[in-house]
Amino acid sequence: MQSWWESISRARSRIHSLSSIVPSGSDSISPLADSDCPARSLLDSPSAGSAVSSALRLPSSGSGDDPLCQWIYETHLSPDADLRLVVLSFAPLIAGLYLSRVVSSSPSLAGFESVLLAFYNAEARSRSGKPVLVSVPDLSCPSLYHSPPPRQPPPSSKSSQPNQPRPLSVGVFSPPLEPQIGVKSTKRACVVAVALDCFYKKISLMPARSKLDLCEFASAWSGQNCPCRTDLDKADDDEGIGFVSEEFGKLRVCGEGSGSRIPFPWELMQPVLRILGHCLLAPLNTQEVRDAASASVRCVYARASHDLVPQAILAARSLIQLDRRARSTAAAVVAASANVSSNPNTPSKQRKPEVLLASK
Repeated sequence: MQSWWESISRARSRIHSLSSIVPSGSDSISPLADSDCPARSLLDSPSAGSAVSSALRLPSSGSGDDPLCQWIYETHLSPDADLRLVVLSFAPLIAGLYLSRVVSSSPSLAGFESVLLAFYNAEARSRSGKPVLVSVPDLSCPSLYHSPPPRQPPPSSKSSQPNQPRPLSVGVFSPPLEPQIGVKSTKRACVVAVALDCFYKKISLMPARSKLDLCEFASAWSGQNCPCRTDLDKADDDEGIGFVSEEFGKLRVCGEGSGSRIPFPWELMQPVLRILGHCLLAPLNTQEVRDAASASVRCVYARASHDLVPQAILAARSLIQLDRRARSTAAAVVAASANVSSNPNTPSKQRKPEVLLASK
């Protein structure tokens, strides 16, 4: 068990090292080492995160000798949980840059691959070669809290054994992970998906910039210019959401150009949709994050419709419907409160008369 002072010293050392690697952000990164919680301060600092993101987006980043990728890799191996959160907050950006560049035959991306493999192998070790299983509820029960009825023996059976309970239905949520020493083309989607799944597990602690990065790249991966991404909104004539989708659809990945549409299998769509669901429905997210996720999930829905991925179509369509209902409910509440405050005939509660006590 590491002591408090060891954790502080380690975080300060990593911050000073980062400020020397990212000189453009040294003015915003170096002072964080003097805070009471340096790692958390680095995680929550918008200026420091912006400086590191700008350095990662440079065309020369991601190579095998990139010092920033080496810093991220070494920091991920740290025993300090807060430092690992800092590294994990850049997982969507690294995954997005890597997938967008690898399809365009960019130079060596060994730096990005080493970071993604670090996320993947850490998750593989934590699972110990076992799959992630989920219990599928029995649809014959009235609710999730009821036990399934016992299995009735067939009428022709002469067995005197009592009724046997029904076995639980178990589904494989994620297959076992095999350790990897390199990112093969056949394992690329799996490695990136596991990295994004690690990000999702800690998403409640992640800053807004990380969620916006994921929304940006998910839109780019899906293809942002598909006109059918707003088909569900046109059915309900929802002008507000349509405007958000149009505005976000104009964004492009910084430094990547327009050729960022990539192969988007269901294996990669799963963690993306889970993250988008959090960005849409979590109550503490900012409106900017919700608007970005609202536009992004429509792009994913359009891509899934073109690729005929039924699981993704169902999931994305459900998120779009939930988003529309949440926005319509919020608009109705705002309109109702505005009508109440502006109506002069609204009866108000009569104040009780003040009673003044005077001494004789």
